[in-house]
Amino acid sequence: MARNVEFDEELAISRAMDVFWKKGYNGTKMRDLTEAMGINSSSLYNSIGDKHELFIRCIKHYTESRMAAATKQLGRIKSPLKALEKFIQSSVYAITNEPNSCLAIKTTFEIAASDEKVQKVIKADNKFTYNLLIDLVNKAIEKKEITVSQDAEMLTDYIMNHFSGWHESFIIHQDKARIKKMADFLLAQISK
Repeated sequence: MARNVEFDEELAISRAMDVFWKKGYNGTKMRDLTEAMGINSSSLYNSIGDKHELFIRCIKHYTESRMAAATKQLGRIKSPLKALEKFIQSSVYAITNEPNSCLAIKTTFEIAASDEKVQKVIKADNKFTYNLLIDLVNKAIEKKEITVSQDAEMLTDYIMNHFSGWHESFIIHQDKARIKKMADFLLAQISK
Protein backbone atom coordinates (compact mmCIF):
# COMPACT_ATOMS: atom_id res chain seq x y z
CA MET A 1 0.00 0.00 0.00
CA ALA A 2 1.37 3.44 -0.94
CA ARG A 3 2.24 5.77 1.91
CA ASN A 4 0.64 9.24 1.94
CA VAL A 5 3.17 12.04 1.89
CA GLU A 6 3.07 14.67 4.64
CA PHE A 7 3.16 18.20 3.24
CA ASP A 8 2.77 21.87 4.06
CA GLU A 9 -0.83 22.48 3.00
CA GLU A 10 -0.54 26.27 2.73
CA LEU A 11 2.52 25.99 0.50
CA ALA A 12 0.81 23.31 -1.57
CA ILE A 13 -2.28 25.52 -2.04
CA SER A 14 -0.04 28.40 -3.11
CA ARG A 15 1.77 26.23 -5.65
CA ALA A 16 -1.50 24.83 -7.00
CA MET A 17 -2.87 28.38 -7.26
CA ASP A 18 0.08 29.31 -9.48
CA VAL A 19 -0.71 26.40 -11.82
CA PHE A 20 -4.40 27.35 -12.04
CA TRP A 21 -3.38 30.97 -12.56
CA LYS A 22 -1.18 30.09 -15.54
CA LYS A 23 -3.29 27.38 -17.16
CA GLY A 24 -6.83 28.15 -16.01
CA TYR A 25 -9.12 25.61 -14.39
CA ASN A 26 -9.94 23.70 -17.57
CA GLY A 27 -6.36 23.65 -18.82
CA THR A 28 -4.94 22.26 -15.59
CA LYS A 29 -4.50 18.51 -15.21
CA MET A 30 -4.19 16.65 -11.91
CA ARG A 31 -0.66 15.71 -12.87
CA ASP A 32 0.23 19.43 -13.25
CA LEU A 33 -1.05 20.02 -9.73
CA THR A 34 0.62 17.08 -8.01
CA GLU A 35 3.95 17.88 -9.69
CA ALA A 36 3.80 21.53 -8.65
CA MET A 37 2.70 20.66 -5.13
CA GLY A 38 5.34 17.92 -4.77
CA ILE A 39 2.83 15.31 -3.61
CA ASN A 40 1.20 12.20 -4.99
CA SER A 41 -2.43 12.11 -6.08
CA SER A 42 -3.58 10.00 -3.12
CA SER A 43 -2.18 12.60 -0.69
CA LEU A 44 -4.06 15.30 -2.58
CA TYR A 45 -7.35 13.39 -2.54
CA ASN A 46 -6.99 12.38 1.11
CA SER A 47 -6.10 15.82 2.44
CA ILE A 48 -7.82 18.32 0.14
CA GLY A 49 -10.13 16.46 -2.19
CA ASP A 50 -10.50 16.55 -5.94
CA LYS A 51 -9.36 19.15 -8.46
CA HIS A 52 -12.50 21.22 -8.01
CA GLU A 53 -12.18 21.39 -4.23
CA LEU A 54 -8.51 22.35 -4.60
CA PHE A 55 -9.48 25.07 -7.06
CA ILE A 56 -12.08 26.48 -4.63
CA ARG A 57 -9.44 26.59 -1.90
CA CYS A 58 -6.98 28.28 -4.25
CA ILE A 59 -9.51 30.95 -5.27
CA LYS A 60 -10.40 31.55 -1.61
CA HIS A 61 -6.72 31.82 -0.72
CA TYR A 62 -6.15 34.29 -3.55
CA THR A 63 -9.15 36.51 -2.80
CA GLU A 64 -8.68 36.47 0.98
CA SER A 65 -5.00 37.38 0.57
CA ARG A 66 -5.96 40.32 -1.65
CA MET A 67 -8.61 41.45 0.83
CA ALA A 68 -6.14 41.40 3.71
CA ALA A 69 -3.48 43.26 1.70
CA ALA A 70 -5.93 45.96 0.54
CA THR A 71 -7.31 46.48 4.04
CA LYS A 72 -3.81 46.80 5.49
CA GLN A 73 -2.48 49.06 2.74
CA LEU A 74 -5.44 51.42 2.56
CA GLY A 75 -5.95 51.54 6.32
CA ARG A 76 -2.74 53.54 6.67
CA ILE A 77 -3.91 56.33 4.35
CA LYS A 78 -5.82 59.14 6.07
CA SER A 79 -7.36 60.78 2.97
CA PRO A 80 -10.18 58.69 1.44
CA LEU A 81 -9.44 60.17 -1.98
CA LYS A 82 -5.75 59.26 -1.69
CA ALA A 83 -6.73 55.74 -0.59
CA LEU A 84 -9.04 55.45 -3.60
CA GLU A 85 -6.25 56.66 -5.88
CA LYS A 86 -3.85 54.15 -4.31
CA PHE A 87 -6.30 51.30 -4.86
CA ILE A 88 -6.73 52.23 -8.52
CA GLN A 89 -2.98 52.64 -9.05
CA SER A 90 -2.29 49.31 -7.33
CA SER A 91 -4.85 47.66 -9.59
CA VAL A 92 -3.19 49.15 -12.67
CA TYR A 93 0.18 47.91 -11.45
CA ALA A 94 -1.21 44.39 -10.92
CA ILE A 95 -2.90 44.36 -14.33
CA THR A 96 0.21 45.50 -16.18
CA ASN A 97 2.95 43.76 -14.18
CA GLU A 98 1.63 40.46 -12.88
CA PRO A 99 2.34 37.88 -15.58
CA ASN A 100 -1.00 36.11 -15.32
CA SER A 101 -3.35 39.03 -14.63
CA CYS A 102 -6.04 38.71 -11.95
CA LEU A 103 -6.98 35.18 -10.98
CA ALA A 104 -10.46 36.29 -9.87
CA ILE A 105 -11.25 37.95 -13.20
CA LYS A 106 -9.82 35.03 -15.18
CA THR A 107 -11.94 32.67 -13.10
CA THR A 108 -15.04 34.82 -13.58
CA PHE A 109 -14.80 34.58 -17.34
CA GLU A 110 -13.74 30.92 -17.42
CA ILE A 111 -16.13 29.12 -15.09
CA ALA A 112 -17.96 31.32 -12.57
CA ALA A 113 -21.13 31.56 -14.67
CA SER A 114 -21.63 27.79 -14.53
CA ASP A 115 -20.14 26.89 -11.14
CA GLU A 116 -22.08 27.92 -8.03
CA LYS A 117 -19.22 27.31 -5.58
CA VAL A 118 -16.79 29.39 -7.63
CA GLN A 119 -19.44 32.05 -8.14
CA LYS A 120 -19.93 32.29 -4.38
CA VAL A 121 -16.21 32.97 -3.80
CA ILE A 122 -16.05 35.50 -6.64
CA LYS A 123 -19.20 37.26 -5.38
CA ALA A 124 -17.67 37.55 -1.90
CA ASP A 125 -14.53 39.08 -3.42
CA ASN A 126 -16.59 41.47 -5.52
CA LYS A 127 -18.72 42.44 -2.51
CA PHE A 128 -15.60 43.13 -0.45
CA THR A 129 -14.14 45.35 -3.18
CA TYR A 130 -17.45 47.16 -3.66
CA ASN A 131 -17.83 47.79 0.08
CA LEU A 132 -14.23 48.95 0.37
CA LEU A 133 -14.62 51.39 -2.52
CA ILE A 134 -18.06 52.71 -1.59
CA ASP A 135 -16.81 53.38 1.92
CA LEU A 136 -13.91 55.40 0.49
CA VAL A 137 -16.22 57.22 -1.94
CA ASN A 138 -18.69 58.13 0.82
CA LYS A 139 -15.91 59.35 3.10
CA ALA A 140 -14.35 61.36 0.27
CA ILE A 141 -17.74 62.96 -0.44
CA GLU A 142 -18.23 63.75 3.27
CA LYS A 143 -14.78 65.36 3.42
CA LYS A 144 -15.54 67.23 0.17
CA GLU A 145 -12.48 65.65 -1.46
CA ILE A 146 -14.71 64.69 -4.39
CA THR A 147 -18.05 65.84 -5.68
CA VAL A 148 -20.32 63.62 -7.69
CA SER A 149 -23.27 64.45 -9.88
CA GLN A 150 -24.62 60.94 -9.33
CA ASP A 151 -24.83 58.92 -6.12
CA ALA A 152 -21.95 57.12 -4.44
CA GLU A 153 -23.25 53.71 -5.55
CA MET A 154 -23.16 54.73 -9.21
CA LEU A 155 -19.64 56.13 -8.87
CA THR A 156 -18.47 52.95 -7.17
CA ASP A 157 -19.96 50.79 -9.93
CA TYR A 158 -18.33 53.10 -12.48
CA ILE A 159 -14.91 52.63 -10.87
CA MET A 160 -15.25 48.86 -10.48
CA ASN A 161 -16.29 48.29 -14.08
CA HIS A 162 -13.04 49.81 -15.29
CA PHE A 163 -10.96 47.01 -13.79
CA SER A 164 -12.31 44.20 -15.99
CA GLY A 165 -12.07 46.44 -19.06
CA TRP A 166 -8.45 47.23 -18.28
CA HIS A 167 -7.69 43.53 -17.85
CA GLU A 168 -9.23 42.75 -21.23
CA SER A 169 -7.42 45.64 -22.91
CA PHE A 170 -4.07 44.62 -21.47
CA ILE A 171 -4.50 40.97 -22.43
CA ILE A 172 -5.27 42.01 -26.01
CA HIS A 173 -2.86 44.92 -26.50
CA GLN A 174 -0.10 44.40 -23.88
CA ASP A 175 0.18 48.20 -23.68
CA LYS A 176 1.05 49.47 -20.18
CA ALA A 177 0.93 53.11 -21.25
CA ARG A 178 -2.62 52.66 -22.56
CA ILE A 179 -3.86 51.27 -19.23
CA LYS A 180 -2.04 53.98 -17.26
CA LYS A 181 -3.61 56.64 -19.48
CA MET A 182 -7.10 55.23 -18.90
CA ALA A 183 -6.47 55.10 -15.14
CA ASP A 184 -5.24 58.71 -15.12
CA PHE A 185 -8.38 59.75 -16.96
CA LEU A 186 -10.56 57.89 -14.43
CA LEU A 187 -8.70 59.53 -11.52
CA ALA A 188 -9.15 62.95 -13.14
CA GLN A 189 -12.91 62.30 -13.46
CA ILE A 190 -13.19 61.28 -9.81
CA SER A 191 -11.19 64.23 -8.55
CA LYS A 192 -13.34 66.88 -10.25
